[in-house]
Amino acid sequence: MRTRRFWRTGMGRGSNPDRFLFLRDGLFYYWRRVPVHVGDADPRAPLVRRSLFTDDLLEARLKRDQQEVADNLFWSEIVSAHSDPASIQVKYEQAVRRAEGLGFRYRPSMEIAQGPIEDIIRRVQALPPASEKAQPIEAALLGREQRPQTSLSEALDLYINEIAKTGLSRKSPAQKNRWINERKRAVLSFVKLIGDKPIEDITRDDARAYFRHWLERVAPDDQKAKQLSASTANRSIGLLKKLYGSYFQHIAEFDRPNPFRNLNFAENEEGKRPPFSAEWIEKEIFALGALERMNREARGLTLALADTGARMSELCNLPESAIVLDHPVPHINIRPSFDREQPREIKTASSVRTIPLVGVALSVFQAHPAGFPRYRDKEASLSAEINKFLRKHRLFPTPKHTAYSFRHAFEDRMKVAGIDFELRCILMGHSMDRPEYGQGGSLEWQRDELRKIVLPFDPSIV
Repeated sequence: MRTRRFWRTGMGRGSNPDRFLFLRDGLFYYWRRVPVHVGDADPRAPLVRRSLFTDDLLEARLKRDQQEVADNLFWSEIVSAHSDPASIQVKYEQAVRRAEGLGFRYRPSMEIAQGPIEDIIRRVQALPPASEKAQPIEAALLGREQRPQTSLSEALDLYINEIAKTGLSRKSPAQKNRWINERKRAVLSFVKLIGDKPIEDITRDDARAYFRHWLERVAPDDQKAKQLSASTANRSIGLLKKLYGSYFQHIAEFDRPNPFRNLNFAENEEGKRPPFSAEWIEKEIFALGALERMNREARGLTLALADTGARMSELCNLPESAIVLDHPVPHINIRPSFDREQPREIKTASSVRTIPLVGVALSVFQAHPAGFPRYRDKEASLSAEINKFLRKHRLFPTPKHTAYSFRHAFEDRMKVAGIDFELRCILMGHSMDRPEYGQGGSLEWQRDELRKIVLPFDPSIV
């Protein structure tokens, strides 16, 4: 039998492109000596021998790399386990690495038993002869090690630091903090009510108890008790539903029922912010002196809200490059930022848009061509400041009005002026339930349409 030898004993990655490879009878094999210091714990010692089932050198190198990484991790786990060999966590991680080292994905025994018969046969055929050394291999291939339990708060840490890490990298610091804190509040409220249970042990009864906790606050029996909105409750329940589903997707339990599914409250129109009337904006908000005591940037942003329909976060975070005044149609571009130093996420894909500047909004941006640095990444502070000022100076028609009412008013004014539905959706950043064709008309046409809703104002109010 003729064997061609490709490898040498150098252990460093890259020391030999054909390390650990043998060509035998036309097929490549992975042959590697087990390190002496882990030989007692690896039943494959003294030599790992495994066919790579290929006669192609490039494919063999790729498969060799996978096997090499798996063995390195496996042997590293053996070394680390000496400090606490009885630990469930360590034993489970060892089993996962052993299974990977032998070319299998670790799966619990019940899952293996319910899976394809071909997989069971392959696992049984890979078992070494029965011995004390072989027992860890058997546990790994047959899924006998207990998966360590993860508390809900630990699952949240994993979600933040690993599962959602890529998405968080696209958010600004303030966006990231709000995202994390929302989920922490939802988990904390659940833990206070139910306890920090292992996420695997959360039941439908636990989820229903959490639902009833919110029900008492959304529809309190005491008529004098403070009533929370259904949207607030739905948000908290929905965050836990997402966390639960993402965690089990991450550990490859794709079919696990979500205990928080279909638990939500009907949201009614009463909780929505009412719009300002066009007359109120013209007579009260645009009145001479009405906003005089506001600082200059907050005043500019308040006025821009009225004539752009943009979200507060979109306006106060506009970089100078997004404010285009030296164009036949002055406009602002609302886009996400992919700058690693100043990342920023936009709410939805449909929120990416260009808004022509007309009326008071044009005057505002001519006065603030570099944007509003005082409120950059501080939209929550801006919102509180505007609401406090307008409420204090009686510039809200009713207690239900807020600064967000400007956005609703902008949409209502477009409806009354007969502006095309598709253009309204584009300018508001709303998605449409039909295929999009073209770009929604030229900027000149969009500007001319918006001029239909411009309200008279004195330039000095800016």
